[in-house]
Amino acid sequence: MLQASEPLSVVSPRTNDGALPRFSVAELNGAIANLLERGFAPRFLVEATVSRPQRKKGHLWLTLTDGEASIQAVVWASQLQKLAFIPEEGDGVVVVGRLNLWVARATLSVQVLDIRPSLGAVLRQFERVRALLEPEGLFAPERKRRLPAFPTRLALLTGAPSSALADMLRTARERWPATGLLVVPIPVQGSVEEQIVQAIERIGRRASLLGLDALVLARGGGSREDLAVFDGERLARSLADCPVPVVCGLGHEDDTTIADLVADYRAATPTAAVVALLPEREATLASLRQGRSHLRQRLHLRLEAERRRLLDSRRQLQQWHPRRLLQQRRDGLGQRRRLLEALSPSHVLARGFALVRDGNGRIVRGVNGLAPDALIRVELVDGALEARVTTVHPGTGSGDQDHHPARAPANAPSSP
Repeated sequence: MLQASEPLSVVSPRTNDGALPRFSVAELNGAIANLLERGFAPRFLVEATVSRPQRKKGHLWLTLTDGEASIQAVVWASQLQKLAFIPEEGDGVVVVGRLNLWVARATLSVQVLDIRPSLGAVLRQFERVRALLEPEGLFAPERKRRLPAFPTRLALLTGAPSSALADMLRTARERWPATGLLVVPIPVQGSVEEQIVQAIERIGRRASLLGLDALVLARGGGSREDLAVFDGERLARSLADCPVPVVCGLGHEDDTTIADLVADYRAATPTAAVVALLPEREATLASLRQGRSHLRQRLHLRLEAERRRLLDSRRQLQQWHPRRLLQQRRDGLGQRRRLLEALSPSHVLARGFALVRDGNGRIVRGVNGLAPDALIRVELVDGALEARVTTVHPGTGSGDQDHHPARAPANAPSSP
């Protein structure tokens, strides 16, 4: 509906003799207003750059330009307090508006119903802040902190109520209900960076007291322009200074903000942020069961090994038992004794042999070295006797027919 600064009325032009319509100035402006009202769209979008914004009597006046043309625009005070985004000089914007003709002066302007940053302006802001923070190392992979394996409590910073929060709460219950959740409602669109920063800093100061293990900054789907608030420099620095790991789940998978680059972990969506932080209950239970089975198997193998070791030690102890060692020594001594008895000269003598010694007590092993009339000593099994050699018969062996044993003379002394 076309808005005018004063009520409009349908004006019928007066005619003169020449058949040309005749208007007063007010009538002419009213006719133009009626024409615009009937022939132009009641609402429209316009892309422009904001120039010379200024507030007067609670209203925001600004010029919309594209570099080739310009038009005045106004945001009435009643509408201004409803806007989530307040443009500044040079901001690229997309305006939802309608035409407003001030009949008294025939001044045409755009009455702004809503205003949002344009994609180009958002991306320029993103690149500006990125170029500022990247040399400081805020995006460096080495400063990213590891996420807790089994967090006890998480802080969820998001709009409430919202579908994003509902999805996160449902996912948390399904995956790991043991983790406590602290929901911190925050505005997530428009010029609300300062409010988000204050919430993050407040949570950071009380993180230890609250027992927080991580912080989730989340916002559901929307256009890239809607995520412009998460490209702020102050917000990035507050996330970098947060004492606990930060996970961002902002917008859609293809959306990347400055907050995503600073965060310790970037999730594609709010739900994915919860998935990244919380273990899956069934998978963890299966892993625990498998681990328990593995431990039982290892314990069984260890006990078997220890049982075999104890049996080996018992056998060794039995082998080294004093009674066993004493018996082994006795058996060894008995074998040696029997060997000595077998090799003893007395054993040989008992078999009918004799031991012959010469006069010097040396053992006579053959006839060589003996001469007739030599004195010899003959030892038998039950005693000894002395004899004198009468004849020596050298021979080749015990089977020689010419060999005869030495005989003692008849007058030889008897054995003692």
